[in-house]
Amino acid sequence: MRRASALIAITLALAIGTTPIAAQQDKLAAQKADAVKGVDEMAKLAQEMVDSVFSFGELGMQEVETSKYLTAQLEKFGFKVTRGQSGIPTAWIATFGSGKPVIALGSDIDGIPQSSQKPGVAYFDPLIPGAPGHGEGHNTGVPLNIIAAVAVKRVMERDKLPGTIIVWPGVAEELVASKAWFVRDGMFKDVDVNLFAHVGANLGVSWGQGGGTGLVSKEYTFEGETAHSAGAPWRGRSAEDAVELMSVGWQYRREHLRLSQRSHSVITNGGDQPNVVPRLASIWFYFREIDQPHIKELVEIGDKMAEGAALMTNTKVTSRILGTAYPQHMNKVVAETMYENIKKVGLPTWSEQDQTLAKGLQKELGNANIEGLAVKLGELGKPVDLENNTGGGSDDIGDISWNMPTVTLRYPANIPGLPGHNWSSGIASATPIAHKGVVAGAKVQAMTSLDLLTKPELVQGAWDYFNNEIG
Repeated sequence: MRRASALIAITLALAIGTTPIAAQQDKLAAQKADAVKGVDEMAKLAQEMVDSVFSFGELGMQEVETSKYLTAQLEKFGFKVTRGQSGIPTAWIATFGSGKPVIALGSDIDGIPQSSQKPGVAYFDPLIPGAPGHGEGHNTGVPLNIIAAVAVKRVMERDKLPGTIIVWPGVAEELVASKAWFVRDGMFKDVDVNLFAHVGANLGVSWGQGGGTGLVSKEYTFEGETAHSAGAPWRGRSAEDAVELMSVGWQYRREHLRLSQRSHSVITNGGDQPNVVPRLASIWFYFREIDQPHIKELVEIGDKMAEGAALMTNTKVTSRILGTAYPQHMNKVVAETMYENIKKVGLPTWSEQDQTLAKGLQKELGNANIEGLAVKLGELGKPVDLENNTGGGSDDIGDISWNMPTVTLRYPANIPGLPGHNWSSGIASATPIAHKGVVAGAKVQAMTSLDLLTKPELVQGAWDYFNNEIG
Protein backbone atom coordinates (compact mmCIF):
# COMPACT_ATOMS: atom_id res chain seq x y z
CA MET A 1 0.00 0.00 0.00
CA ARG A 2 2.84 2.40 0.94
CA ARG A 3 4.71 1.57 -2.29
CA ALA A 4 1.58 2.24 -4.30
CA SER A 5 1.08 5.58 -2.55
CA ALA A 6 4.69 6.53 -3.21
CA LEU A 7 4.36 5.63 -6.89
CA ILE A 8 1.20 7.70 -7.14
CA ALA A 9 2.96 10.66 -5.52
CA ILE A 10 5.90 10.40 -7.91
CA THR A 11 3.54 10.06 -10.88
CA LEU A 12 1.60 13.14 -9.80
CA ALA A 13 4.80 15.06 -9.24
CA LEU A 14 6.04 14.19 -12.73
CA ALA A 15 2.64 15.06 -14.17
CA ILE A 16 2.78 18.59 -12.79
CA GLY A 17 6.42 19.01 -13.79
CA THR A 18 8.17 18.79 -10.43
CA THR A 19 9.87 16.24 -8.16
CA PRO A 20 10.46 16.16 -4.42
CA ILE A 21 14.08 17.22 -5.03
CA ALA A 22 13.02 20.05 -7.31
CA ALA A 23 10.42 21.16 -4.80
CA GLN A 24 13.06 21.21 -2.07
CA GLN A 25 15.36 23.28 -4.30
CA ASP A 26 12.55 25.70 -5.08
CA LYS A 27 11.76 26.07 -1.39
CA LEU A 28 15.42 26.77 -0.55
CA ALA A 29 15.64 29.30 -3.38
CA ALA A 30 12.59 31.08 -1.98
CA GLN A 31 14.06 31.04 1.53
CA LYS A 32 17.30 32.53 0.22
CA ALA A 33 15.38 35.19 -1.68
CA ASP A 34 13.52 36.10 1.52
CA ALA A 35 16.80 36.29 3.45
CA VAL A 36 18.35 38.53 0.78
CA LYS A 37 15.29 40.77 0.90
CA GLY A 38 15.61 40.88 4.67
CA VAL A 39 19.27 41.94 4.39
CA ASP A 40 18.34 44.73 1.97
CA GLU A 41 15.66 45.92 4.38
CA MET A 42 18.31 46.17 7.13
CA ALA A 43 20.81 48.13 4.99
CA LYS A 44 20.27 51.27 7.10
CA LEU A 45 20.92 49.30 10.29
CA ALA A 46 24.07 47.84 8.72
CA GLN A 47 25.32 51.36 8.01
CA GLU A 48 24.56 52.48 11.57
CA MET A 49 26.37 49.52 13.12
CA VAL A 50 29.41 49.85 10.84
CA ASP A 51 29.76 53.56 11.59
CA SER A 52 29.14 53.13 15.32
CA VAL A 53 31.83 50.48 15.73
CA PHE A 54 34.18 52.62 13.62
CA SER A 55 33.68 55.49 16.09
CA PHE A 56 34.85 53.35 19.02
CA GLY A 57 38.19 52.33 17.44
CA GLU A 58 39.27 50.19 20.38
CA LEU A 59 42.45 48.10 20.58
CA GLY A 60 42.57 44.39 21.32
CA MET A 61 41.31 43.34 24.78
CA GLN A 62 39.90 46.87 25.14
CA GLU A 63 36.84 46.46 22.87
CA VAL A 64 34.54 47.47 25.74
CA GLU A 65 32.16 49.88 24.01
CA THR A 66 32.27 47.81 20.82
CA SER A 67 31.14 44.64 22.58
CA LYS A 68 28.54 46.49 24.68
CA TYR A 69 27.00 47.96 21.54
CA LEU A 70 27.04 44.79 19.41
CA THR A 71 25.65 42.53 22.13
CA ALA A 72 22.85 45.01 22.77
CA GLN A 73 21.92 44.79 19.10
CA LEU A 74 21.88 40.99 19.24
CA GLU A 75 19.77 40.91 22.40
CA LYS A 76 17.32 43.33 20.81
CA PHE A 77 16.79 40.77 18.02
CA GLY A 78 16.24 37.88 20.44
CA PHE A 79 19.69 36.29 20.66
CA LYS A 80 20.90 34.94 23.98
CA VAL A 81 24.26 36.49 24.86
CA THR A 82 26.86 34.96 27.18
CA ARG A 83 29.74 37.26 28.10
CA GLY A 84 33.28 36.75 29.35
CA GLN A 85 34.24 33.78 27.17
CA SER A 86 37.61 32.22 28.13
CA GLY A 87 37.96 34.79 30.90
CA ILE A 88 38.23 37.61 28.36
CA PRO A 89 35.97 40.51 29.41
CA THR A 90 35.24 41.67 25.85
CA ALA A 91 34.56 38.17 24.47
CA TRP A 92 31.01 36.85 24.13
CA ILE A 93 28.84 34.43 22.22
CA ALA A 94 25.27 35.00 20.97
CA THR A 95 22.93 32.10 20.09
CA PHE A 96 19.53 31.50 18.58
CA GLY A 97 17.71 28.22 18.00
CA SER A 98 18.42 24.71 19.20
CA GLY A 99 19.73 21.42 17.94
CA LYS A 100 21.73 20.57 14.86
CA PRO A 101 23.24 21.81 12.68
CA VAL A 102 25.13 24.50 14.57
CA ILE A 103 26.41 27.26 12.29
CA ALA A 104 28.79 29.86 13.73
CA LEU A 105 29.33 33.31 12.19
CA GLY A 106 32.51 35.05 13.34
CA SER A 107 34.53 38.18 12.60
CA ASP A 108 37.08 40.41 14.34
CA ILE A 109 36.38 43.62 16.27
CA ASP A 110 39.71 45.17 17.33
CA GLY A 111 41.46 48.24 15.98
CA ILE A 112 45.04 49.19 15.07
CA PRO A 113 47.38 51.53 17.01
CA GLN A 114 47.82 55.06 15.65
CA SER A 115 45.40 54.59 12.76
CA SER A 116 42.74 57.16 13.68
CA GLN A 117 41.39 58.62 10.44
CA LYS A 118 38.47 60.72 9.25
CA PRO A 119 36.37 58.55 6.95
CA GLY A 120 35.95 59.67 3.36
CA VAL A 121 39.05 61.91 3.44
CA ALA A 122 41.61 60.62 0.92
CA TYR A 123 44.72 61.79 2.79
CA PHE A 124 46.08 61.43 6.32
CA ASP A 125 43.72 63.35 8.61
CA PRO A 126 43.24 61.69 12.02
CA LEU A 127 40.12 62.15 14.10
CA ILE A 128 42.42 62.20 17.14
CA PRO A 129 46.19 62.41 16.45
CA GLY A 130 48.04 59.35 17.74
CA ALA A 131 44.85 57.50 18.67
CA PRO A 132 43.95 53.96 17.57
CA GLY A 133 41.42 53.41 14.83
CA HIS A 134 40.09 50.87 12.37
CA GLY A 135 43.12 50.69 10.11
CA GLU A 136 42.18 47.11 9.24
CA GLY A 137 38.45 47.55 8.78
CA HIS A 138 37.43 45.30 11.68
CA ASN A 139 34.46 47.58 12.33
CA THR A 140 32.55 45.94 9.47
CA GLY A 141 32.58 42.16 10.05
CA VAL A 142 30.37 41.58 13.07
CA PRO A 143 27.73 44.07 11.82
CA LEU A 144 27.72 42.01 8.60
CA ASN A 145 27.20 38.79 10.57
CA ILE A 146 24.46 40.30 12.73
CA ILE A 147 22.49 41.37 9.66
CA ALA A 148 22.93 37.90 8.11
CA ALA A 149 22.02 36.11 11.35
CA VAL A 150 18.85 38.15 11.86
CA ALA A 151 17.74 37.51 8.27
CA VAL A 152 18.30 33.76 8.71
CA LYS A 153 16.62 33.76 12.13
CA ARG A 154 13.44 35.18 10.62
CA VAL A 155 13.33 32.42 7.99
CA MET A 156 14.02 29.78 10.65
CA GLU A 157 11.20 31.06 12.85
CA ARG A 158 8.70 31.28 10.01
CA ASP A 159 9.49 27.87 8.49
CA LYS A 160 10.30 26.17 11.81
CA LEU A 161 13.78 25.14 10.65
CA PRO A 162 15.81 23.19 13.22
CA GLY A 163 19.34 24.28 14.01
CA THR A 164 21.36 26.85 15.92
CA ILE A 165 22.95 30.10 14.79
CA ILE A 166 25.92 31.47 16.73
CA VAL A 167 27.50 34.92 16.37
CA TRP A 168 30.92 35.48 17.96
CA PRO A 169 33.70 38.12 17.88
CA GLY A 170 37.39 37.73 17.19
CA VAL A 171 38.85 39.61 20.14
CA ALA A 172 42.39 41.02 19.84
CA GLU A 173 42.98 39.40 16.44
CA GLU A 174 45.87 41.79 15.82
CA LEU A 175 47.50 40.23 18.88
CA VAL A 176 46.36 36.70 17.85
CA ALA A 177 45.23 36.42 21.44
CA SER A 178 41.77 34.85 21.58
CA LYS A 179 40.76 32.18 19.05
CA ALA A 180 43.14 29.45 20.23
CA TRP A 181 41.82 30.03 23.75
CA PHE A 182 38.22 29.81 22.50
CA VAL A 183 39.03 26.43 20.96
CA ARG A 184 40.84 25.27 24.09
CA ASP A 185 37.88 26.15 26.30
CA GLY A 186 35.29 24.37 24.14
CA MET A 187 33.48 27.41 22.79
CA PHE A 188 33.01 25.63 19.45
CA LYS A 189 32.67 22.03 20.66
CA ASP A 190 29.16 21.63 19.20
CA VAL A 191 29.71 23.74 16.06
CA ASP A 192 29.29 21.99 12.72
CA VAL A 193 30.60 24.74 10.44
CA ASN A 194 32.28 28.09 11.11
CA LEU A 195 31.63 30.85 8.57
CA PHE A 196 34.20 33.56 9.21
CA ALA A 197 34.17 36.96 7.52
CA HIS A 198 37.06 39.37 6.95
CA VAL A 199 37.15 42.69 5.15
CA GLY A 200 38.70 42.69 1.70
CA ALA A 201 38.54 44.48 -1.63
CA ASN A 202 36.48 41.88 -3.52
CA LEU A 203 33.85 39.24 -2.78
CA GLY A 204 35.56 35.88 -2.52
CA VAL A 205 36.41 32.68 -0.69
CA SER A 206 39.08 30.00 -0.98
CA TRP A 207 39.78 26.47 0.19
CA GLY A 208 42.82 24.48 1.27
CA GLN A 209 45.96 26.07 2.62
CA GLY A 210 46.21 29.54 1.13
CA GLY A 211 49.04 32.03 1.14
CA GLY A 212 50.19 33.63 4.36
CA THR A 213 51.66 32.33 7.58
CA GLY A 214 51.07 31.17 11.11
CA LEU A 215 52.90 32.75 14.00
CA VAL A 216 53.96 32.73 17.63
CA SER A 217 53.93 36.03 19.51
CA LYS A 218 56.59 36.01 22.23
CA GLU A 219 58.04 38.61 24.58
CA TYR A 220 61.52 38.32 26.13
CA THR A 221 62.33 40.20 29.33
CA PHE A 222 65.92 40.69 30.52
CA GLU A 223 66.86 41.46 34.10
CA GLY A 224 70.13 43.12 35.09
CA GLU A 225 71.07 45.59 37.81
CA THR A 226 70.83 49.38 38.12
CA ALA A 227 73.71 51.78 38.67
CA HIS A 228 74.49 55.42 38.06
CA SER A 229 75.11 55.62 34.32
CA ALA A 230 77.87 58.22 34.75
CA GLY A 231 79.09 57.71 38.34
CA ALA A 232 79.51 53.92 38.43
CA PRO A 233 78.33 52.29 35.17
CA TRP A 234 80.68 49.33 35.77
CA ARG A 235 78.51 48.33 38.70
CA GLY A 236 75.40 48.00 36.49
CA ARG A 237 74.24 45.19 34.18
CA SER A 238 72.12 46.65 31.40
CA ALA A 239 68.98 44.79 30.40
CA GLU A 240 68.64 47.31 27.56
CA ASP A 241 71.99 46.20 26.16
CA ALA A 242 70.65 42.63 26.07
CA VAL A 243 67.53 43.75 24.19
CA GLU A 244 69.61 45.66 21.65
CA LEU A 245 71.98 42.74 21.15
CA MET A 246 69.10 40.35 20.60
CA SER A 247 67.56 42.77 18.12
CA VAL A 248 70.71 43.30 16.07
CA GLY A 249 71.53 39.60 16.27
CA TRP A 250 68.16 38.77 14.74
CA GLN A 251 68.78 41.22 11.89
CA TYR A 252 72.08 39.46 11.08
CA ARG A 253 70.41 36.04 11.28
CA ARG A 254 67.58 37.17 9.01
CA GLU A 255 69.87 36.87 5.96
CA HIS A 256 70.09 33.14 6.55
CA LEU A 257 66.39 32.43 7.11
CA ARG A 258 63.94 31.09 4.54
CA LEU A 259 62.31 33.53 2.12
CA SER A 260 58.88 32.54 3.44
CA GLN A 261 59.52 33.73 6.99
CA ARG A 262 58.30 37.05 8.35
CA SER A 263 59.67 38.25 11.69
CA HIS A 264 59.43 41.62 13.39
CA SER A 265 59.82 43.10 16.84
CA VAL A 266 59.22 46.15 19.00
CA ILE A 267 60.98 47.13 22.22
CA THR A 268 58.21 47.29 24.82
CA ASN A 269 60.48 48.40 27.68
CA GLY A 270 63.80 50.09 27.02
CA GLY A 271 64.57 51.32 30.51
CA ASP A 272 63.43 54.27 32.59
CA GLN A 273 65.80 57.21 32.07
CA PRO A 274 69.32 57.69 30.63
CA ASN A 275 71.17 58.20 33.90
CA VAL A 276 70.03 54.85 35.34
CA VAL A 277 71.41 51.59 33.93
CA PRO A 278 68.19 49.70 33.02
CA ARG A 279 67.46 46.80 35.33
CA LEU A 280 64.57 45.53 33.18
CA ALA A 281 63.99 45.67 29.42
CA SER A 282 61.77 43.72 27.05
CA ILE A 283 61.49 42.98 23.34
CA TRP A 284 58.40 41.51 21.65
CA PHE A 285 58.68 39.31 18.55
CA TYR A 286 56.27 37.91 16.00
CA PHE A 287 57.80 34.75 14.49
CA ARG A 288 55.95 33.88 11.25
CA GLU A 289 56.36 30.93 8.89
CA ILE A 290 54.16 28.96 6.50
CA ASP A 291 53.98 25.70 8.48
CA GLN A 292 54.17 24.59 12.10
CA PRO A 293 57.65 22.96 12.03
CA HIS A 294 59.25 26.11 10.67
CA ILE A 295 57.36 28.35 13.10
CA LYS A 296 58.72 26.19 15.91
CA GLU A 297 62.21 26.46 14.43
CA LEU A 298 62.04 30.27 14.40
CA VAL A 299 60.94 30.35 18.04
CA GLU A 300 63.83 28.06 18.99
CA ILE A 301 66.27 30.36 17.19
CA GLY A 302 64.80 33.31 19.08
CA ASP A 303 65.16 31.47 22.39
CA LYS A 304 68.85 30.71 21.72
CA MET A 305 69.48 34.28 20.66
CA ALA A 306 67.91 35.55 23.90
CA GLU A 307 70.14 33.22 25.91
CA GLY A 308 73.16 34.51 24.01
CA ALA A 309 72.23 38.13 24.65
CA ALA A 310 71.82 37.37 28.34
CA LEU A 311 75.24 35.71 28.46
CA MET A 312 76.90 38.67 26.74
CA THR A 313 75.43 41.15 29.21
CA ASN A 314 75.48 39.03 32.40
CA THR A 315 71.71 39.36 32.68
CA LYS A 316 68.89 36.87 33.13
CA VAL A 317 66.12 36.29 30.59
CA THR A 318 62.55 35.06 30.90
CA SER A 319 59.87 34.85 28.21
CA ARG A 320 56.14 34.48 27.76
CA ILE A 321 53.93 33.56 24.82
CA LEU A 322 51.35 36.28 24.17
CA GLY A 323 49.51 34.78 21.21
CA THR A 324 49.51 32.13 18.49
CA ALA A 325 48.03 31.60 15.06
CA TYR A 326 48.20 28.30 13.19
CA PRO A 327 48.47 28.39 9.36
CA GLN A 328 45.00 28.23 7.83
CA HIS A 329 43.33 25.35 5.97
CA MET A 330 39.86 26.14 4.68
CA ASN A 331 37.12 23.65 3.85
CA LYS A 332 36.57 22.81 0.18
CA VAL A 333 32.91 21.74 0.41
CA VAL A 334 31.84 24.87 2.30
CA ALA A 335 33.95 27.15 0.10
CA GLU A 336 32.44 25.75 -3.09
CA THR A 337 28.94 26.18 -1.64
CA MET A 338 29.70 29.76 -0.59
CA TYR A 339 31.20 30.62 -3.97
CA GLU A 340 27.98 29.66 -5.74
CA ASN A 341 26.20 32.17 -3.54
CA ILE A 342 28.88 34.78 -4.23
CA LYS A 343 28.20 34.41 -7.95
CA LYS A 344 24.48 34.92 -7.34
CA VAL A 345 24.99 38.04 -5.19
CA GLY A 346 27.73 39.67 -7.25
CA LEU A 347 29.64 42.84 -6.47
CA PRO A 348 27.88 46.02 -5.32
CA THR A 349 27.08 48.75 -7.80
CA TRP A 350 29.64 51.43 -7.07
CA SER A 351 28.73 55.07 -7.57
CA GLU A 352 30.93 57.59 -9.35
CA GLN A 353 31.73 59.08 -5.93
CA ASP A 354 32.82 55.66 -4.62
CA GLN A 355 35.21 55.17 -7.53
CA THR A 356 36.53 58.73 -7.27
CA LEU A 357 37.41 58.24 -3.60
CA ALA A 358 39.11 54.91 -4.32
CA LYS A 359 41.17 56.24 -7.23
CA GLY A 360 42.03 59.40 -5.33
CA LEU A 361 43.43 57.40 -2.42
CA GLN A 362 45.34 55.04 -4.72
CA LYS A 363 46.91 58.10 -6.36
CA GLU A 364 47.66 59.72 -2.98
CA LEU A 365 49.53 56.57 -1.90
CA GLY A 366 51.56 56.48 -5.11
CA ASN A 367 50.17 53.15 -6.30
CA ALA A 368 51.41 51.97 -9.69
CA ASN A 369 47.86 51.00 -10.69
CA ILE A 370 44.96 53.41 -10.22
CA GLU A 371 42.11 51.00 -10.89
CA GLY A 372 39.53 52.05 -8.32
CA LEU A 373 37.14 49.52 -6.80
CA ALA A 374 36.70 45.94 -8.01
CA VAL A 375 34.10 45.50 -10.74
CA LYS A 376 34.69 41.82 -11.52
CA LEU A 377 34.52 38.81 -9.21
CA GLY A 378 37.63 36.72 -8.80
CA GLU A 379 37.77 32.95 -9.12
CA LEU A 380 37.28 30.49 -6.28
CA GLY A 381 40.58 30.48 -4.40
CA LYS A 382 42.58 27.24 -4.63
CA PRO A 383 45.29 25.80 -2.36
CA VAL A 384 48.78 27.30 -2.54
CA ASP A 385 51.60 24.75 -2.54
CA LEU A 386 54.07 25.24 0.29
CA GLU A 387 56.86 25.62 -2.27
CA ASN A 388 55.00 28.57 -3.84
CA ASN A 389 53.93 30.22 -0.59
CA THR A 390 56.21 33.22 -0.11
CA GLY A 391 54.71 34.19 3.23
CA GLY A 392 52.57 37.09 4.38
CA GLY A 393 50.08 37.87 7.12
CA SER A 394 48.48 35.62 9.73
CA ASP A 395 45.07 35.24 11.38
CA ASP A 396 44.20 33.05 14.35
CA ILE A 397 41.14 31.79 12.46
CA GLY A 398 43.72 29.18 11.45
CA ASP A 399 43.43 27.58 14.90
CA ILE A 400 39.70 27.15 14.34
CA SER A 401 40.12 25.84 10.80
CA TRP A 402 42.08 22.85 12.12
CA ASN A 403 39.32 21.98 14.58
CA MET A 404 36.15 22.12 12.43
CA PRO A 405 35.07 22.93 8.86
CA THR A 406 35.78 26.63 8.37
CA VAL A 407 35.96 29.19 5.57
CA THR A 408 36.65 32.91 5.43
CA LEU A 409 34.39 35.13 3.33
CA ARG A 410 36.23 38.15 1.96
CA TYR A 411 33.78 40.99 1.36
CA PRO A 412 34.42 44.26 -0.57
CA ALA A 413 34.29 46.89 2.17
CA ASN A 414 37.65 48.52 1.43
CA ILE A 415 39.78 49.92 -1.36
CA PRO A 416 42.26 47.72 -3.29
CA GLY A 417 45.99 48.33 -3.14
CA LEU A 418 46.38 49.62 0.43
CA PRO A 419 49.39 48.80 2.65
CA GLY A 420 47.22 47.46 5.50
CA HIS A 421 47.50 48.24 9.23
CA ASN A 422 47.55 51.88 8.23
CA TRP A 423 45.40 55.03 8.45
CA SER A 424 44.53 54.60 4.77
CA SER A 425 42.52 51.45 5.55
CA GLY A 426 40.20 53.56 7.70
CA ILE A 427 39.24 55.96 4.93
CA ALA A 428 36.56 53.78 3.34
CA SER A 429 35.58 51.89 6.48
CA ALA A 430 32.68 54.18 7.40
CA THR A 431 31.57 55.26 3.91
CA PRO A 432 29.10 53.89 1.34
CA ILE A 433 31.90 51.62 0.07
CA ALA A 434 31.92 49.75 3.39
CA HIS A 435 28.13 49.87 3.75
CA LYS A 436 27.55 48.32 0.31
CA GLY A 437 30.28 45.72 0.81
CA VAL A 438 28.78 44.68 4.15
CA VAL A 439 25.31 44.26 2.65
CA ALA A 440 26.73 42.09 -0.17
CA GLY A 441 28.70 39.98 2.33
CA ALA A 442 25.68 39.59 4.62
CA LYS A 443 23.67 38.18 1.72
CA VAL A 444 26.36 35.56 1.04
CA GLN A 445 26.60 34.61 4.73
CA ALA A 446 22.81 34.30 5.01
CA MET A 447 22.45 32.21 1.85
CA THR A 448 25.30 29.89 2.83
CA SER A 449 23.86 29.47 6.32
CA LEU A 450 20.52 28.41 4.80
CA ASP A 451 22.32 25.91 2.55
CA LEU A 452 23.91 24.34 5.61
CA LEU A 453 20.73 24.44 7.70
CA THR A 454 18.61 22.69 5.05
CA LYS A 455 21.09 20.29 3.41
CA PRO A 456 22.47 17.73 5.86
CA GLU A 457 24.55 16.23 3.07
CA LEU A 458 26.55 19.49 2.84
CA VAL A 459 27.46 19.38 6.51
CA GLN A 460 28.38 15.70 6.20
CA GLY A 461 30.46 16.46 3.10
CA ALA A 462 32.26 19.26 4.92
CA TRP A 463 33.17 16.90 7.74
CA ASP A 464 34.23 14.18 5.31
CA TYR A 465 36.64 16.63 3.70
CA PHE A 466 37.81 17.83 7.11
CA ASN A 467 38.44 14.31 8.43
CA ASN A 468 40.20 13.14 5.27
CA GLU A 469 42.31 16.23 4.59
CA ILE A 470 42.92 17.61 8.08
CA GLY A 471 41.69 15.30 10.84
